[in-house]
Amino acid sequence: MILDSNTKNKTLTDLAALISKHKFEIIQQNKIDLDNAGNLDPTLIDRLKVNEKKVDGMVASIEEVINMEDPEGNILSQYKHPNGIYVENRTVPFGRILIIYESRPDVTIEAAINAFKAGNKIYLKGGKESKNTNLFLVKLWAEALQINNLPLDFVTYLDIDREETQKLLKENYYQLDLIIPRGGEALINYIQQNTLVPLIISGRGNNFVYVHADADFEMAQNIIINGKSRLSVCNAIDKVLFNKNTADLEQKIELILTAALKMNLEVYGDGDFFKSFNAIKPMESKLMYEEEFLSPKILFGIVETIDDAILSINKYSGKHSAVIVTEDELPATKFQNEVDCAAVYHNASSRFTDGGQFGFGAEIAISTQKLHFRGPVGLAQLVTNKWFIAGNGQIRN
Repeated sequence: MILDSNTKNKTLTDLAALISKHKFEIIQQNKIDLDNAGNLDPTLIDRLKVNEKKVDGMVASIEEVINMEDPEGNILSQYKHPNGIYVENRTVPFGRILIIYESRPDVTIEAAINAFKAGNKIYLKGGKESKNTNLFLVKLWAEALQINNLPLDFVTYLDIDREETQKLLKENYYQLDLIIPRGGEALINYIQQNTLVPLIISGRGNNFVYVHADADFEMAQNIIINGKSRLSVCNAIDKVLFNKNTADLEQKIELILTAALKMNLEVYGDGDFFKSFNAIKPMESKLMYEEEFLSPKILFGIVETIDDAILSINKYSGKHSAVIVTEDELPATKFQNEVDCAAVYHNASSRFTDGGQFGFGAEIAISTQKLHFRGPVGLAQLVTNKWFIAGNGQIRN
């Protein structure tokens, strides 16, 4: 069923109104989930919790998507063949998209509105920890679809167990055209190993800041601290590499350390250089470089050159985001060209790696793979292309 843009936007407008109307019921259902969460990790609790601000954020995301251009049916290229056939390449929906996610009930709205406006049917498989919130939000989705006389199967919530999920991934994979997993490495690895369906991988963070020898350390401090302003997000900073040739490096690191301790961060140091800092703990093992912390941890390291920094980032990071702080355009250009991450920053916080911040409206994922798209995945990335050819009996010689 092909929907026109007006019908899509009207449905989304009704959904936004329903969410605003039932704000406190949404929060109440979320309170049930929070009460049932038990000893869930604090970062997962942060992702699970829905308050007035988050509900307002859902509504704002819907309004943004309504105002964005419909990506379905755009003509990418067209030409008339010498034999008279007309050839056109258009954007079309993927079809049936399964979104598997943990903890974040806002995904039930923010990811699904992108998939819906791009013309897709959406299957939502949320975690059991957010079940009550998700089911209530899907009920509002159903109301919005009913108001506009649309089939309810445009948005389907899969309240199924692990065994049924595995059967869907392995045996009934032909029912799906695309899967977008949103969660930790364990979830992503599990889905990769258990399905033939194409994936958009919303990978891990483990993001780095490299502070070059000529860096403005006040700027570096602001960027590093801002990078830890939320612990549970994939665009947070986990590792900071300082150039060994920086003048007065110990005193400058001391200032950043003071700011980090004020945020109650656990600061770890790699190597003998950090032994003179009482508040810096020795690195537990080299494996810390590979770890996405999602916690109040941060690891400091020392590098001899920018090439060493680039090598470390490409070896250990999640290929999500990386930052260089420098006053010199030359090393900045080298860093941004050679670091293999979806987003590379010069003198700015990694926390901007976000669909809303990039102007995409609501975000469905941040892809750390190179096909079919890399970086924040929004409305415009949830279509593929298809060739439409019209003739009047032409055959190939």
